[in-house]
Amino acid sequence: MSEASVIATRRGRIGHILLNRPKALNALDTAMLHAMTAALVEWRDDPSVHAVVVEGAGGRAFCAGGDIRAIRGFAMNGEHDKVAAFFGTEYALNAMIDEYSKPYISIIDGVCMGGGIGLSVHGDMRVTSEASLFAMPETGIALFPDVGATFMLPRLPGALGMYLGLTGARLNGADAVHAGLATHYVPKAAIATLADAIAEDGPAAVAAHAQSLPPFSLAPHRAAIDRCFSLDSVAAIEAALQAEAGEWANETLHALHHGSPSAVLWSFEAIRRGAKLNLRGALAAELALTRAISVHPEFHEGVRAMLVDKDRAPKWNPPHLADVDLGAIKALFA
Repeated sequence: MSEASVIATRRGRIGHILLNRPKALNALDTAMLHAMTAALVEWRDDPSVHAVVVEGAGGRAFCAGGDIRAIRGFAMNGEHDKVAAFFGTEYALNAMIDEYSKPYISIIDGVCMGGGIGLSVHGDMRVTSEASLFAMPETGIALFPDVGATFMLPRLPGALGMYLGLTGARLNGADAVHAGLATHYVPKAAIATLADAIAEDGPAAVAAHAQSLPPFSLAPHRAAIDRCFSLDSVAAIEAALQAEAGEWANETLHALHHGSPSAVLWSFEAIRRGAKLNLRGALAAELALTRAISVHPEFHEGVRAMLVDKDRAPKWNPPHLADVDLGAIKALFA
């Protein structure tokens, strides 16, 4: 028999959840979401469970996101009920984490992207190490930053959220704490036994193991990020980056152009709207948007190029930001 993809156990004072698809970088499928939800419901009113700790198996990833290949397959086969079930279950779990009555602690060792951020950022403590890697790379597959990211990203300092959401820029563990995606920095040598320490001593063990942060690698670019990514259109952001001098601006412009132009525009709109919503409202808006995006040709092409054929050469249509019909983007939110 194959091992369970989610292993939920009691360890001392904690309920412990292990995401257990290491070969798939612990990517989430619907069964995993149901298993996590069931464990959280079971422990919510159990007085012997003082906190919940979530980790990823394998040492390479906390969670690399949702099983987007499967989602694309469902959509292309016309199994829209399965697409809706995945996103609906995932977003309900994100809301449950946000509202959970006990400390919810994510130990993020390795990759944390997309759905992995949804499993962590809405909780009380997000522990990182020098081996952690955070990103919201959804425009690269013509999706959009979801799992409550349209609520979370606009609330990061300055225009960091729009920058991260449109470019898919990667942050190391210390940078994720500086940016507000994580809360504590613990060296990898200590992070392997952190769950045991929390099981014995409670959530206070996190602060006892945390260390001071290295400098924020984006600090030299914070003014430029705010200057460019606080503007009121993608065209204005693009023009501002073109006007900036230096390597950072060139790399950022390249990253902006790497994703689907349509996805950059609908992600911009979703993030802007999320700034005016609470988390539940943002998740509801995201769920509505997935109905259109999951059947969009750009999404199917992006997942094909990056995750199915892996040629990493998507043929975006239209291929340039200036060519995207802004009316069609607005219609997605009607």
